[in-house]
Amino acid sequence: MSAHQPPAKALPASDVSAGVGLAGLFGLLAWIAICRNWPDIAQAFALPGPRAPLSGPYAALAALAFSAGPMAAWSLLVDKVHRNPTTGIDWSRRRALADVLPVSVVKIGALWATWAIIGFLYCVARWYWQGSYLFAMEVIAVAAIPLFVLSVPYVLWLDRRMVEPRDHAWHFGAMLLGREAFDPEEVKKHWRAWIIKGFFGAFMISILPGGFASVVEADLAALAADPVRASVVLIELLFVIDVQIGTVGYLVTFRPLDAHIRSGNPLLSGWVAALICYPPLVYAFMGADGMLAYEVNTPGWAHWLAGNAALMWLWAGWLVFLTAIYAWATVAFGVRFSNLTYRGVLTHGPYRFTRHPAYLSKNLFWWSATLPFLVSSGSPVDAIRNTFFLACVSAIYFWRAKTEEAHLLGEDAKYREYHAWMERHGLVTRPLTALRRYLRPRGPMLARGQGEARTAETPSP
Repeated sequence: MSAHQPPAKALPASDVSAGVGLAGLFGLLAWIAICRNWPDIAQAFALPGPRAPLSGPYAALAALAFSAGPMAAWSLLVDKVHRNPTTGIDWSRRRALADVLPVSVVKIGALWATWAIIGFLYCVARWYWQGSYLFAMEVIAVAAIPLFVLSVPYVLWLDRRMVEPRDHAWHFGAMLLGREAFDPEEVKKHWRAWIIKGFFGAFMISILPGGFASVVEADLAALAADPVRASVVLIELLFVIDVQIGTVGYLVTFRPLDAHIRSGNPLLSGWVAALICYPPLVYAFMGADGMLAYEVNTPGWAHWLAGNAALMWLWAGWLVFLTAIYAWATVAFGVRFSNLTYRGVLTHGPYRFTRHPAYLSKNLFWWSATLPFLVSSGSPVDAIRNTFFLACVSAIYFWRAKTEEAHLLGEDAKYREYHAWMERHGLVTRPLTALRRYLRPRGPMLARGQGEARTAETPSP
């Protein structure tokens, strides 16, 4: 271990309680049940409107409120996160409005300028104006005016209570005005956070409707006799949970919830590793015609296991289990989920067993569902190519995990303690650490007792 990373005797407490995500999950499932049974509900209460399940895009959007509301309530009423020192808020402080107004005006101007620039980037990026992104652009356009208006009372109210109201946004505003000294590093932090919110927020909103409609309209009675259909519906439900909770995480970044973005990943390699996994770059790398396409002539698990009912049910259960781990990893974050950010340290749920449960389960799912080494063409070239390219995709996620670890190791001593604890006690991490140490060459310096240097963010949908 390195000098800055002492051995951890106990697993550090998580900055997010398990109750937050569970509250959001309960609210989301309740809304899905309402949407599925809306014809009966509307009939029972003689409500106006169509007698059909609520499976449209606006029902999917409304699900965000049913997820975010319970999570915010749990955070404030049970966990009382608004009292955490990490919020940067002193609730006993009540500055006079005149005292904070100069600072607040600079911040409000900075936020408005930031949103205008992001809006311009949405306009010029063509992929935002086709396919599912059209829905995201519609939602953002409608939300823009309320966002601009409500930012004024929110900033004024918060600045009166903040320990240091000159935050990242203020430094960007000061840079724009050129009248006060500003810290360039703070400006960079401001833009890293808002680029993350702008890029991933639009993407998450764009994928809300599809999966939600499939779950609401699913015929559950037809699932018992078909393992493939059953697994597809359950996996769709788990992806809806992941996407809904994840979207809340990108949108609800308020200080009173202690959910603000402390920092975005400052490493260029971290941004490259993450962004190539999402549109539009993902189509060039991992899409059907991408450089790393690994599903050429691969009919998948259902084709190869057809005719063996027991094995098909077993394999379907395995795929659902892996997806459940993936969704659980997002639910565990509650309102703090997002890529490329530091928003506290998570040590409970699946993060009790491995540092990157979402990446691990996602990649195991791809290998198990695709079976890239089994091809319908019978060509060994296809099998070799598919296997190699999926291995490359897994390597990208390993690289992505390491850049996230490097970010958090530099930000928080608690994460360093968590990383050290996982090296010794993690169910998945410990044997991998032991294997790595066994395979590592033992040179003369190690023989003389020299220790090795060792290093270890938040994962995604």
